[in-house]
Order: sequence, then structure tokens, then C-alpha cells
Amino acid sequence: MTTLEAPGFLTFTISIIVFFVGAGLNRLIAPLRRWSIPDAVTGGLLAALATLVAHEAFGLEIIFDLDARDMLLLYFFTGIGLNAKLGDLLVGGRPLLILLGLTLVFLVIQNLIAAGSATALGLPAGITVLLGSASLIGGHGTAIAWAPLIAQRFGLANAMEIGAAAATLGLVIASLIGGPVARFLISRHKLHGLEDAAPMFGLPDEEAKDDLNHISLLWTVLILNVAILIGFIVHEALVGLGLKLPLFVACLLTAIAITNITPRLLPRLQWPARTRSLALVSDLALNVFLAMSLMSMQLWTLGGLGPALAAVLTLQTIAAIVYIVFVVFPAMGGDYEAAVIAAGFSGISLGATPTAIANMTAITKAHGAAPTAFIILPLVSAFFIDIANATAIGVLVR
Repeated sequence: MTTLEAPGFLTFTISIIVFFVGAGLNRLIAPLRRWSIPDAVTGGLLAALATLVAHEAFGLEIIFDLDARDMLLLYFFTGIGLNAKLGDLLVGGRPLLILLGLTLVFLVIQNLIAAGSATALGLPAGITVLLGSASLIGGHGTAIAWAPLIAQRFGLANAMEIGAAAATLGLVIASLIGGPVARFLISRHKLHGLEDAAPMFGLPDEEAKDDLNHISLLWTVLILNVAILIGFIVHEALVGLGLKLPLFVACLLTAIAITNITPRLLPRLQWPARTRSLALVSDLALNVFLAMSLMSMQLWTLGGLGPALAAVLTLQTIAAIVYIVFVVFPAMGGDYEAAVIAAGFSGISLGATPTAIANMTAITKAHGAAPTAFIILPLVSAFFIDIANATAIGVLVR
């Protein structure tokens, strides 16, 4: 086996190419466009399949340097924070609590499905948590973090591989089902977004060239950078207090505070919130992040796990779709915002927060803005649910 490592700049360049390949395929293949599959997902999955072929057919393992991906994540979530106006946060209070409750309920359902499936299939002890919320709601980071403890507690030597495989499949599935589920709900209930709303995330293709220049873009990047630097300081302070949160959550919360204070203190300062420049930068960061994440998946790690993993993930997917359509959508109000949240809930339940946002962005590009959805879902999926998931995993590994 020959290993080929792509350095950071090359990885970043390839991810942009991967995005354009996905955008081209989405334009050529009508079902992909109709069901709002994100361009980065189409290209990223194709690239992952290409690396799988290289591994299996030519004995070539391609490894990408993903350092730039983490910075793109900071840009994106800081952009979300800069768009978060106090009025939206107040409006989003009750929906946020409802969405949090729905997510907590599904966390329990997901682990029950994993436990029942593991028992029915005669799978080894300890595998339950890896086929449930640790890998699906938690994603790769949570699965990898808990794998050593699970391996030690249950003698499950390949806990890391199982967790990573389940998280990888969940990420793929979440990327594919969010758009179709939301499009189904929008079509069935004849829903539409806000008309003439200021852009938040991404611009429709026909508007991408309007009212943009190098000054507005550079000013937006400067504000983002300042917010991220303050976010680093806030993160270190929180860690010092014993509160361990992902860095992007600290940047998100910092940006929310800054965007609701600075314009009031400096009303003449040009602020980038809900401008085309910020929408464009956020869209760029998210798409390259997602393309980089998907193209770097090592699909060959799934091969030795057999049909059991596929069977359990099939049940988890069916449960997620049923729960989204018949519980999440009506509970969130049955309106257009609820349909956008439905697209994002696939990312909460099976994939990751960036996947959820990518699904939501694809829908809002086609059907209109949904500002509340973009405020409450990241807070639930990137902050509150991590705490609950850690508690659930701790109970399961006792």
C-alpha cells in the first residue's frame, strides 16, 4: 500500500475543484437539482468514491491535510453569529426549546434502535453506543473521543473503526436526505420563504454578481477575523473556567454578542450583518468545508463491517425520516421555517452541524430566507445537544 499525502494548499485547491464538479453535475442531472442536494455533497461523494477506487484498485491511500477546514468552520459559524439579531433570538426562544426537546427525545430513540438492533443481530457488547448517538448525533469527533473508553470497557478492539464507519455513513445519508425531505414538505404544504428578505447564507445564482466589490468583501473578512480572534480569547477563558466547548461555538456566541452591541455603540460604522458580502463569504466557507470533509472520507474502512452496519443504519435512517416528517415538522409549526429545520434535522440526527446547515442553505437558496431556523438549529446541534449526548453515552458505557 502506497500512501500519498496532499499538503494543505493542495487539499484546499482540490476541494474547490470538487465543488465545481458537483455544481456541474447538479446542473446536468435534474433530480439532484430538484431535490436540493448541495453542490459540495455531490462533488465530495464523487471524490470519496474516486479515492476508494484508488485504494482498492491501485493500492494508493490518499490522505488530505485538513487544517484549513477548521478555519473555514470558524468563518462560517462566526458569520451565523454576526447575522443573529436580538429580535430573532427573542422570537427563537420558544422554538429553540421545542427543537431541543425534540432532539433529546430522538437521542433516546436512536439509542433504543441501536440497542435493539445489536441484540437482534447478536452484535458484540459495547457496540450499541457506536451505532447510536455517539456516532450519529455526535459525529466523528464524539465517536473517536469515546472509542478508547468503549474499547477498554467492553474489550471491543475495533471500536474506533466501527464508530468512524457509522459516523461516515451517517454523514453521507444526512447529506442526501435533508433536501428531499424538505422539498417534499414544501411541495405538499405549498410553502415559501420570506420575500425580499436580506440574504443570510448564500446568494441565488442570478444575484451572485450584484452589489459586491472588493472593499465590501475585505471589510467583511476583517470583521469576521476580529470576531474570531475575540472568540479565541473567550474560548480560552471558558476552558479556564472548566467549560469545554468547541472553538466554533465560542466564536458563534462571541459574534452574536458583537453584532448586537457594536452597531448600537457605533451606529455610523458599516456593519456586514445580512449583507451580500457576508452571505457570499459564509457560503464559500461552508461549501469548501463540506467538499473537503466529504472528499477526505476513507470509505474503504466500511468494507469489513459487513451487512450488520448497513442494516442498523437503514433502520436509523427510516426512523429519522419518519420522526422529521411526522414529529419535527408539525411540532415546529408546520410552516416554511419548520420545513427548513426539517432539512437541517437530518444533519442533527445522522450527520453533523455543517451538513445540517448545508441542507438548509440549499433549500433557502431555492425557496427564500428562513432566519429563525439558522439561529436556533446551530445552537441546539452544536451546543446543547453535546452536553446531553455526553450524559447518554456515559450511561451506556457503564
